[in-house]
Amino acid sequence: MKFILSLYKEAFSNLQRNIWILAISMFINRSGSMVLLFTSLYLTNELHFTIVDAGFVMSFYGMGSVLGSYMGGWLTDRRNHFDIMIYSLICSGFILLLLLVAASPIAISIVIFFYALSADMFRPANSAAIADYTTTTDRTRSVSLVRLAINLGFSVGPAVGGFVALYLGYKWLFVIDACTSFAAAIMLYLYLPRKKPELNRHKNEVLADSSTSAYRDYRYLIFILLVALYGICFFQLFASMPQYFNTVCHYNEDTIGLLLALNGLLVVIIEMPLITILEKKKKIFPFIIIGVICLPVSFALLQVGHGLMLFAILYTLMITMSEIFAMPFMFNYAISRPRKERQGQYSALYSISYGIANIAAPVIGLGIAGKFGFDNMFLFFIAASILVAIGFCLLSKNQERKIAD
Repeated sequence: MKFILSLYKEAFSNLQRNIWILAISMFINRSGSMVLLFTSLYLTNELHFTIVDAGFVMSFYGMGSVLGSYMGGWLTDRRNHFDIMIYSLICSGFILLLLLVAASPIAISIVIFFYALSADMFRPANSAAIADYTTTTDRTRSVSLVRLAINLGFSVGPAVGGFVALYLGYKWLFVIDACTSFAAAIMLYLYLPRKKPELNRHKNEVLADSSTSAYRDYRYLIFILLVALYGICFFQLFASMPQYFNTVCHYNEDTIGLLLALNGLLVVIIEMPLITILEKKKKIFPFIIIGVICLPVSFALLQVGHGLMLFAILYTLMITMSEIFAMPFMFNYAISRPRKERQGQYSALYSISYGIANIAAPVIGLGIAGKFGFDNMFLFFIAASILVAIGFCLLSKNQERKIAD
């Protein structure tokens, strides 16, 4: 017990004050993050869309995410990341309220697109802020602290959202999510210092030098492709699992919300002390590979579980271990690789990879499930995630050879 307590103490010690402010604001914002989780159920259960149509509409979230990430990265390299984060939170909150009146597939698709665009402009700016406020010695733990806050909020959001959707109605989810966006913006505005933007000739010259561009870093581009493919498999947790739990397992919204909340709660309990141990190894790719290997295991559990609650819980546990091992080290690699002047561009590409995953995940997952059934969908993602693990293994070996040379 003393060892565990000392491990938690070490995990949370000597982190920058500004990282704590970022983490608290993320907790506030993510406590209302219910839209992505329950919108597909809102479309099918309340607006009576088909599963395939719901997947198509939800793909607009990914499209907006890609464009928003690109714009956020472009602005982060040229403007203050503080301003971008504030405007992103405020704008996304107001746009989200439009879902209260949007009813047609076109209108909902447009609102979701612009909501994702404004919300995901936040990501590159937030990545740049984390990079600014950390050093190489505490960066992985700082990333994990922010992720802990996000997942703590995520454990609250789905649990509350499930009950809200079941007993108050889906539209209250949009109001709550918008309010938490406004509250997070206020938190950052009041407590996070606004650094003056670095406007100098040297920075402009570096930005003009295409040799430092992320788009010419081919190793990083392969990494981004693999992250996108990983994201397509992982995001089935949000894209297709609510539908699977509802239509095949016959769980209601509050049960689904609790299952999704379990994911966030497990991350909160496990990730920080585990990362404290793992970051001392000074390696990245071995842990990413372990995380990716957890994906096919998680889908295999659903394949053999046939809707039993025990296997749904085991799936949640395994997909959470995938997230804990893979995502912090992916993020660390993404923000540690570039020069500071290209931080926004590299962070934007990393965010875009998840935007692409958000486009493809509902279309592929719900598309396969709607036409061929969920069992065939699980088989598809078992095969896909194994290929992604092989890809990271090859990239890791290539990295080692380069270091040896």
